[in-house]
Amino acid sequence: METPTDNENTEHDDHLGNILEFKTTQIEDALNEKLEQAFHNQTSQIILHDIVKIAIEHDPIDLAHAVTRLPPSSRIIVYDNLPDINAKIIFMINTGNNTRSAIFRQIDDQEIKRLIEGMPADEAVWVLDDLSDRRLKRVLDSLDPKKASRIRELQQHDRHSAGRLMTNEFFAFPMTTTIGEVASQVRDNPGIELTGRIFVLNADGEVAGFVPERNLIVNPHYLPIRQVMRPILHKVTAHTSRDEVVDLIERYNISGLPVVDEADHLIGVISYEDAVEAMKDIADETIANIAGTAEDYDEQEQLWKRFLWRAPWLVVTLCAGLITATAMSHFRDRLWFVFVPFFVPLIAGMSGNVGIQCSTILVRGMSTGTFSLGSIREAARQELSMGLLIGSIFGIACGTVVAVLNYMGMEQLGSDPLALGTTVSFGVLGACLVATMLGTFTPFFFARFRIDPAVASGPLVTAFNDVLSTLTFFLVARTVYIFFS
Repeated sequence: METPTDNENTEHDDHLGNILEFKTTQIEDALNEKLEQAFHNQTSQIILHDIVKIAIEHDPIDLAHAVTRLPPSSRIIVYDNLPDINAKIIFMINTGNNTRSAIFRQIDDQEIKRLIEGMPADEAVWVLDDLSDRRLKRVLDSLDPKKASRIRELQQHDRHSAGRLMTNEFFAFPMTTTIGEVASQVRDNPGIELTGRIFVLNADGEVAGFVPERNLIVNPHYLPIRQVMRPILHKVTAHTSRDEVVDLIERYNISGLPVVDEADHLIGVISYEDAVEAMKDIADETIANIAGTAEDYDEQEQLWKRFLWRAPWLVVTLCAGLITATAMSHFRDRLWFVFVPFFVPLIAGMSGNVGIQCSTILVRGMSTGTFSLGSIREAARQELSMGLLIGSIFGIACGTVVAVLNYMGMEQLGSDPLALGTTVSFGVLGACLVATMLGTFTPFFFARFRIDPAVASGPLVTAFNDVLSTLTFFLVARTVYIFFS
């Protein structure tokens, strides 16, 4: 009997993932269509009847995503008609910030208290971020002191740190605890969901290892957990960055990453699910950086607010354009500058694409672990070699075409064909080398200062690249003119 290869398994998983993704998209579209039809009915009685039916029949997670397409005033109606408090909790955890803010404006503090009491502390922290400081204080003061203390403890950590991702509700026992005693404690605390890893502490309270849940099932109840525990190979502190946490969990497939303090005492655990959510946030921010906007799109957001998110990045592009225009106006009376403006778009386009390709390859390699700060020399050498090759081949080809067209009279640029072709050839080569150097070194530069290297392919560096490549072309044109004069 033949067994599938790793590649076949991967292809099968990818195909299955695409099917599931397509299915969830279809569900969301169909649900959104139902909601829109319900809210377009003429009478309030029909609206309520339809909304109640939709809220009962559909998963609150699907509803949490679908309502983001509704006006904020309609989202509270869907929330109010969810069947029970558990459905409302799931809905609030999975919906977006704008929906939570809209709903919080419509419900009282007691309703928020009921929601928070039914959530794990680490989920409650993110939900409460959408409350004003004054209202947050009122809600926390009304909670059970133990629950409020756990939430406040998590809120002290930076949003992009391990301390904010972790949950402080977990199971940890001394080495001498038996499997039966552990099982009893787990049964008595159904509210603690993190049971995939049971952590083991030594006599000083330091984390010494963990016990997978399977070991609790297959071994006798009288056995001490120290005999079935496994060593912990990876752990982080509360100040560890979110990116490092995600990298560890993704690379080593850790179901529960322990978070320790300076004394190596266990203060929290980061689950795989929390890491996946962090990955989504990182991906969203990376895409925003590449696009040159910090905007969190919401069709209900006011137009001027969306403008303010985009404007700072566009100012960079505007300034770069003004610098280039100023340089062009300064050289407009020079003889060697007569044909230069016709080729500025060509030079800027080639250098821009070369720079984006280079920086994208390096950023992707750094994110997957292919490249690191320690391998900068080899990566730089390879990319610079590629930039030289690209610049040489395309420069010669482009210069040859331009020279031939000018010689045949198809381009009336009023210049010696050889000088024109040489200028374009070396201009393309110089622009490609400048773009390659920027695309190579800026990702490592940003990474060294703990800035997302995806910024390297954003508008800041792209605009800088356009200015430098254009000025390089001006220098080449001037040099060639002197040589042929």
